[in-house]
Amino acid sequence: MADSAQIPETVTVSILDKDYRVACSESEHAGLQASARLLHERMSRIRASGTVIGIERIAVMAALNIAHELIQAKAELGRIPLQEEMLDQLKDKVQNALGEIDPAEPQP
Repeated sequence: MADSAQIPETVTVSILDKDYRVACSESEHAGLQASARLLHERMSRIRASGTVIGIERIAVMAALNIAHELIQAKAELGRIPLQEEMLDQLKDKVQNALGEIDPAEPQP
């Protein structure tokens, strides 16, 4: 997580009542804290469900869930330019169709 432009500092984050020391630049502190909170919340939910036993398994399940959400979000972002392109093409077709209508002719 360390940024080469800044000197890394050690930050302590707490996940499931265990503290972890992580080196990161000052500009990354807020992001690291937010990431740790997200992971703590996900792991807490999995542990509370009682379906997964063992801290390592809970961590893996939380990581898999977060990775899956990231992949889905990236796929959604990848579709946005395609949708915008389709909308632009549709707009062009509508404008062309409207341009072909002769305003002098009476409309039904």
